[in-house]
Amino acid sequence: MAQHDVIIIGSGAGGASVAFKLVNAGKRVLLIEKGPYLPRNSSTLEVRQVFVDGVFKNHVVWLDGKGHDFVPGEFYNVGGKTKWYGAALFRFRPVEFEAEASYDLLGWPFGYETLKPYYDEATALLEITTFKNEPQLQALLDKITTADPEWKLESLPLGLSKDIVNHPEEAKHFDGFAVPSGDKSDSERNLIDHILDKPNFTLIAGDPVAELIAAPGDPRTITGVKCADGAIYEADIVVLAAGAMTSPRILQDHLHASGLTLPCGDLVGANFKMHINSAILGFSPFTDHDVLRKTAVLYNDKFPHSSMQCLGWIDGEILATQAPREMTGFLDKFLGKRAIGFFATTEDASSEQNRIISGGSGSKPIMDYSLDRMKKAEKEHKALIDAWIERLLHAGLVGFDKYMGMAGTAHALGSLVTGDDAKSSVVDPHGKVYGMENLYVGDGSPLPRASRVNPSLTIYAWGLRLGDHLAG
Repeated sequence: MAQHDVIIIGSGAGGASVAFKLVNAGKRVLLIEKGPYLPRNSSTLEVRQVFVDGVFKNHVVWLDGKGHDFVPGEFYNVGGKTKWYGAALFRFRPVEFEAEASYDLLGWPFGYETLKPYYDEATALLEITTFKNEPQLQALLDKITTADPEWKLESLPLGLSKDIVNHPEEAKHFDGFAVPSGDKSDSERNLIDHILDKPNFTLIAGDPVAELIAAPGDPRTITGVKCADGAIYEADIVVLAAGAMTSPRILQDHLHASGLTLPCGDLVGANFKMHINSAILGFSPFTDHDVLRKTAVLYNDKFPHSSMQCLGWIDGEILATQAPREMTGFLDKFLGKRAIGFFATTEDASSEQNRIISGGSGSKPIMDYSLDRMKKAEKEHKALIDAWIERLLHAGLVGFDKYMGMAGTAHALGSLVTGDDAKSSVVDPHGKVYGMENLYVGDGSPLPRASRVNPSLTIYAWGLRLGDHLAG
């Protein structure tokens, strides 16, 4: 008899949500995270450690579709990328569950109402709230929306404690940093910590899963996993939740080693999405006194697949990480006091050519992703940025934009897409891999659409729903 009912690979939004549900339902759960625990001290707030030295970041080199080396901005630690996100926790709109052929977007196998109770549950677990815009930010946004009412302003739904404003260092450094106090909601603090001491829960950190284990003579039936240290763990169910850049590679390696083919053929790793994201910096004559900043989001019907969010605190120290050494003093003393950041996000189209490919043992993994395969999305994104920089200029700010590029994988999704048809999707509407037994997917890989906003809350909701299904 297996020691565990369920093994979950990965502790990010999806994996932690599945674990939370199953442990509370009395199931024996083993959660395996390839990375370590993060320190709960101020080291995760230090600009140099986080941005310059990349102490906590992935250093594994990948190849792009043209064979060039790059290092994606992934994080391997307990809590996954939720430790480092900006805690912007949106629901997808009902329309974003539907296919849109004119924009090359796949549809979900169910609608918003199916996920709504899990959105509600995640909202409560993550204590999502909104904050009033600070005076300087509000003044700027008022100028923009008054001059052009097509820009619609809304409060940003945030997984932040109201108390964070009383801790300026954390208030300035929650967006893109791991917050040691727990004032930012994440999968470790809000889910894993609540089940950590339960007798039916085990967490292994710092030991990557190397391969799936199948029943003797039956590679379609998964019975457990083998870790990098050689340890083998068995369970009735295995859940891939290692993220949209890792889960498909684990499955690909198993298919390659066993000679298996799935009903979907070559779709494992295909339809990879990660949003088209650009950072926009505006520099103004006023000196900056706001602290929180990341409190508002704007939409414009001219750009129906896009959003414009306020970024968190930007100062000279952060700017200097991207600048030549001789400019750091100038940035800190002048530009850093006048910078305000925005995050432009556009939903990328679905393309089977955009894919994650395992290099196998000893070879570099590949992310073959190109904007050339989604011209309509790229065109909308460029128009969005041009329109926003023009608005900033009219409001008295000089704006500059920077495409986040291949390394900007914070919103990685879609590489094991869900659907009703086993020939055109990898997992069924409940997350089970078509053509396999006992194998499910609990991270962002099944999401067929990225929407125009951050996907974290939808991944939490998918994980909670999968947890309920497996518990039943």
